Amino acid sequence: MTTNTKVCVTGASGYIASWIVKYLLENGCKVHATVRDKENKAKIGQLIKLQDEFGDRLVLFNADLLQEGSFAKAVEGCEIMIHTASPFFVTRIKDPQKQLLDPAVMGTRNALAAASQSGTVKRVVLTSSIAATHGSAADIQSIDGGVFTEKDWNTQSTIKTNPYSLSKTMAEKAAWDVTKSQSQWDLVVINPGFVMGPSLSDRIDGTSNSIMLQFLNGTFRTGVPDIWFGLVDVRDVAKAHIAAAFRQTASGRHLLVEGAYTFLQMGKILKQAFPDLPLPKSKAPKFLLYLVGPFLGYKWSYINSNIGHVTRFDNSYSISDLDISYIPMEQTLIDHANQLIRDGRVKKRKSC
Repeated sequence: MTTNTKVCVTGASGYIASWIVKYLLENGCKVHATVRDKENKAKIGQLIKLQDEFGDRLVLFNADLLQEGSFAKAVEGCEIMIHTASPFFVTRIKDPQKQLLDPAVMGTRNALAAASQSGTVKRVVLTSSIAATHGSAADIQSIDGGVFTEKDWNTQSTIKTNPYSLSKTMAEKAAWDVTKSQSQWDLVVINPGFVMGPSLSDRIDGTSNSIMLQFLNGTFRTGVPDIWFGLVDVRDVAKAHIAAAFRQTASGRHLLVEGAYTFLQMGKILKQAFPDLPLPKSKAPKFLLYLVGPFLGYKWSYINSNIGHVTRFDNSYSISDLDISYIPMEQTLIDHANQLIRDGRVKKRKSC
């Protein structure tokens, strides 16, 4: 990593990507960052702040996942491409093909085509997901040893039952297929779990912020679903991408989780730090989820295959291959909550 290294980061205004851009700039790199619309100041405010701090070492480019050749200009002269751009939402999906699968898969192919045509890119780092290793918590029943690892692939998700997980699986498989067809660059993949932690943006429309706000504003006060998540700090995810980009020996997939937690465990961690906030103290009955789930955007099939199923993850390869030292989840959740409280997103304020 030198001051002459140019890195292209796609989807740069995103939750994870903004931290990647920040860390790259702090380490002396030049960054070509793609966004949907660089004139939309409201959505790229954090990148504008980084431009104010780092000047022309950060250059913004417009790019569209569905437009062939859209990434060509941004990747010009870059040695590394970090492809994070992909849609992320799991509920209230009206047209999964159009909203999820097409942009995820076609966007990956378009980005990697630009990397190949650049003549300069030597490594591509792809943001995949833990969702590409399994479709639901219930899948663990068929996994050897009862622990998810990088060797596992999601074979259960369909466009009807779990389109988001299917989109991540198909996009990653498409990337591995493209890799085999060329020899200019190699591919390293990051498979993060559910990402939490402070955001560089003041927007709150992301899934992670939405979940945290539901904890803090009392939405879950009467009880939370008995669902397990593999959680990881957004700052660790960003650093993992950079390690994957610059460690010559880095290779393959990397399951990125600090640990597995239930909603109730997350609530208890937050309750200790913020005792005056209306945080959950119990699990919600499963029958209640059957009643209200569809109104919240959760299908019965999702509830059946995730509620009450314990999940476990092996993160040892990410630690050994990328030298990751995970931030404890207690710190992640408290830092995330404190940010939203300081930003005035929670009415009753009490910082830890």
